[in-house]
Amino acid sequence: MPKGKATSLALMPEERAELEKLVRRRKTAQDLALRARIVLRCAEGATNQAVAGEVGVCAHTVGKWRERFARDRLDGLRDEPRSGAPRTVTDERVAELLVRTLEATPADATHWSTRAMAAACGLSPATVQRVWHAFGLKPHRVETFKLSADPEFVEKVRDIVGLYLSPPDRALVLCVDEKTEMQALERTQPVLPMCPGQPERRTSDYLRHGTSSLFAALDVAVGKVIGRCYRRHRAEEFRDFLGAIDAAVPPALEVHVVLDNASIHKAPPIKAWLLERPRYHLHFTPTASSWLNQVERFFALLTARQLKRGVHRSVEELEAAVLAYLERHNAEPKPFRWSKSADQILASVGSACERTLAVHG
Repeated sequence: MPKGKATSLALMPEERAELEKLVRRRKTAQDLALRARIVLRCAEGATNQAVAGEVGVCAHTVGKWRERFARDRLDGLRDEPRSGAPRTVTDERVAELLVRTLEATPADATHWSTRAMAAACGLSPATVQRVWHAFGLKPHRVETFKLSADPEFVEKVRDIVGLYLSPPDRALVLCVDEKTEMQALERTQPVLPMCPGQPERRTSDYLRHGTSSLFAALDVAVGKVIGRCYRRHRAEEFRDFLGAIDAAVPPALEVHVVLDNASIHKAPPIKAWLLERPRYHLHFTPTASSWLNQVERFFALLTARQLKRGVHRSVEELEAAVLAYLERHNAEPKPFRWSKSADQILASVGSACERTLAVHG
């Protein structure tokens, strides 16, 4: 980059339109979108140092792309050819591979494997892997989703996220739910411990010794969890658990409870209990939106660290292990950090709805 005053940039209308398109389009490569943002800000008269601070790069990088654009215009934002052996796979063949991956399936399977795609396109499996990796494609993976049909979805999201990001004064925010059907499972043969070169091994079959349910309330501010185990999952047990919460919470505090729409949460005994205690305020999550309840994250940790590989020869042993984990968690609690605003969540859900309609509308 030449020393002295930075080169000023003046954009033609079509150049500005193309740069803004690169910034907005979701499929634009991140490095190309960054360069487009740099040029747009430089064209507005911002200094290299100011642009560098905004986009998170050094001033030398800003100056480099300023000069490249001034010299080669839009073509200057593309990566220059690198030294080395010439490419043997053309852009057309890469495009063919991508189209086949995204728009077709093999005749004998539900999704492409590396070898099946290599045979179909006449490329090597290694080339297929490199292209898939470059474009973030993983045909072997599938994820599940469910869009809420709750007519009050927007209002409930804003209400609950508002509690997380800006809790009321002199109040406690608790996320409440139940982890039901925790199974006490014993393997039919002893578990073989891990040794060098060999992972832990266990039989695929097991003996069932009953189930238990963990009723839990997560304090959003500090991360502590109030928990009780019950053999049944009814309004009677939930009312008893509310009593445990009431005994643990200082009487001077208002209590805001985030929970789902399970029938036991709205049963007549629960309503009667709440009427006698006006300091409790319930905030129901939208249907099919358990991800809004932070206690679900605690349940995920409990499952991964204690339940998934645990061996329990009785329900009592299972409950003792769960409560011991709860005690260790509360000894050094850490709150979960909620980072997304309600507007960001709603924008993300709206984008998912648009993609769904585009595919199946």
